[in-house]
Amino acid sequence: MANPFSRYDLTGRTALVTGAGGLLGKQHVAALAEAGARVVVSDVGMTQAEAGVAALKQVAPAADLIPLEINVTSLDSVRAAHEQLASRGVTVDILVNNAAIDPKVTSAPGVTHSSRFEAFPVPQWQTEIAVGLTGAMLCAQVFGGEMAKRGRGVVLNIASDLGVIAPDQRLYRQPHVTREEEQPVKPVTYSVIKHGLIGLTKYLATYWADHGVRVNAISPGGVFNNQDPAFVERLTRLIPMGRMADVDEYRAAVQFLCSDASSYMTGQNLVMDGGRSVW
Repeated sequence: MANPFSRYDLTGRTALVTGAGGLLGKQHVAALAEAGARVVVSDVGMTQAEAGVAALKQVAPAADLIPLEINVTSLDSVRAAHEQLASRGVTVDILVNNAAIDPKVTSAPGVTHSSRFEAFPVPQWQTEIAVGLTGAMLCAQVFGGEMAKRGRGVVLNIASDLGVIAPDQRLYRQPHVTREEEQPVKPVTYSVIKHGLIGLTKYLATYWADHGVRVNAISPGGVFNNQDPAFVERLTRLIPMGRMADVDEYRAAVQFLCSDASSYMTGQNLVMDGGRSVW
């Protein structure tokens, strides 16, 4: 009998993860390395990329990892990264668009809070869209375009449960803030970017359907990372499973979506949110 897990095997394939030095970025790298892939660990600076490599090497010293600097907001930077890899004989088979800015929601009494839609700064909008959405488009354009030429490849866009549902702004309310305009909110950019990534996923899945490139998205729910206990309590009330995700709980899903185990799946968004979006 054949090994039932052989279709998850990524031995001989190279994956590139953007924003790989972040909380979930490191987990995506670990998941792909665990499945046998060589992983290009990319981030906006070489310091962050090398730190991501060092962190994984502590627990998986045999992992085949390549640190790489990419500014995903710059087409020139993305192209230069592609050329640098090509000069080393490295061909990217799997692209994980993970790079993003996740703005922290904090209070600022005495002024209209800048996270509120009416006061949201245009430069911040442009910066966050450039990283989280335009960056995914540029990386797909360069690396996904090469996959399409070769007739095989996988693109995985990291979306969010807030790409499926709207933010519940009650989660971020501060009891000591009395004026409504001073209450912090989850900024408009985060939800718009994650919805946009799901749209990009569907577009590219059909665009490259006859070129052997599969494109899917995953929408994770909130990951527990020692957040404020009051926030965690409020959030978990909205989740049928009654808890936030552990940081490593998305690894198997990434392995599934990036491997031949999902060979007949494209244009889809896999929601893993403990049931929050269905309640």
